Amino acid sequence: MKQAQHALRIRLDAELREIGLTMPQYAVLACLQGKPGASNATLARTAFVTPQTMQAILVALERNGFIVRTAHPEHGRVLKTELTASGRGILDRASGIVTDTEDRIRTAVAPLDPRIVTATLLRIAEALR
Repeated sequence: MKQAQHALRIRLDAELREIGLTMPQYAVLACLQGKPGASNATLARTAFVTPQTMQAILVALERNGFIVRTAHPEHGRVLKTELTASGRGILDRASGIVTDTEDRIRTAVAPLDPRIVTATLLRIAEALR
């Protein structure tokens, strides 16, 4: 499992790098798509990084025009983070890379039923939580 996880990470890192993203940046953009305005703590947990590292990731994403951070209307010190049009565009490209990689994994386990493989991996993940 570790070898498969390592190969997955190497592949995604390399392919995302080609479009100017890192894996943690992709995780942040994907999270913001589903949870606009998510807190820095939520984003850090999603990307498996520290809050300090998340701050650096957000600065880079904002500098590249993929996100915008604005003051929260009720909590002045809190910043709301949301995707920009450019952020949605790069996320679409990155999601295509991730989908292609997932398709390669499904092909690699053929002729096993992909639903069984998925269910097994989810059970393993749950057992380790």
